Amino acid sequence: MKTISINGSVRTEVGKKATNALRNAGLVPCCLYGVEKEAKSFCVPTEGLRKLVYTPDIHVVDLTIDGVTVKAIMKDIQFHPVKDTILHVDFYQVTEEKPIVMAVPVKLEGLAEGVRAGGKLVQVQRYLKVKALYTAIPEILTVDVTALALGKSIKVGELSYEGLELVSAKESLVCSVKTTRASAAAAAAARK
Repeated sequence: MKTISINGSVRTEVGKKATNALRNAGLVPCCLYGVEKEAKSFCVPTEGLRKLVYTPDIHVVDLTIDGVTVKAIMKDIQFHPVKDTILHVDFYQVTEEKPIVMAVPVKLEGLAEGVRAGGKLVQVQRYLKVKALYTAIPEILTVDVTALALGKSIKVGELSYEGLELVSAKESLVCSVKTTRASAAAAAAARK
């Protein structure tokens, strides 16, 4: 996984009034969960979060809060419903001993047999949840669709990756090759 550095400062005051004052000053209120029993409240400049939030990639964050650096991942984010500005971010501290659950992007690889026959490849899942140590989680999960025939699909239960446990529902579709009008007409003409 890629690594990104973010600097923050501890929040002394919590509550609606203090949080709104932070947002008006261009800061985003955040919480760090994980190894310690209690959540740690801190704030980060909005610009410091842009490279983490507005990207399809997953990152490990070197989070520096008042001089103390910890490794974390972004667990949850809240946006303003109208302005689409970042309202709040939750981070989860990671260690090399404890596995975590994380959504990893899926990339389809190869030219499916069903597509050659005139079908259309449809990707249903863009991300799959995996459980592993953060050092073992890849940047993307590749799914080979070369042998996928017309009208067939690949489910999460059919996939396996070394060192990873797939947490997503086993019956969920990852991708499928749908029949198109052209492929149905070609199949009908072949039967005559």
